[in-house]
Amino acid sequence: MRKDSLSSKDSLIQFFKFGLVGLSNTAVGFGVYYVLFFCGVNYLIANIVSWLVSVFNAFYWNNKYVFQSGSGWWKTLLRTYISYGASLLVSTLLMYVLVEFLEVSPVIAPVLCLLVTVPLNFLLNKFWAFK
Repeated sequence: MRKDSLSSKDSLIQFFKFGLVGLSNTAVGFGVYYVLFFCGVNYLIANIVSWLVSVFNAFYWNNKYVFQSGSGWWKTLLRTYISYGASLLVSTLLMYVLVEFLEVSPVIAPVLCLLVTVPLNFLLNKFWAFK
């Protein structure tokens, strides 16, 4: 079945799989972030480095288990980084506002950012990166 002809049920299953991959990806991203943060790296730098590592992790597992890419591997990888790049910008800006203006702890702020970036990442991956 072609990806663009997926039923609502199939899309829901795909979103669930994306969520499972996202859980492992979140563990990788947070693991890198917190190790760097607690080693004294600035929280914004730690966020960017953890993003670079976690996007490749997300690409690998989404490519293998969630989406069937109609494009070549390298093209899909590039699109994945661009898609997650949009969410990196949103996440970094949101994190900055949360930490600097709303005085949310830099330990908690990344968790709050997920409320925005998870749905954004799913839509960008489903309809563009793995198309």
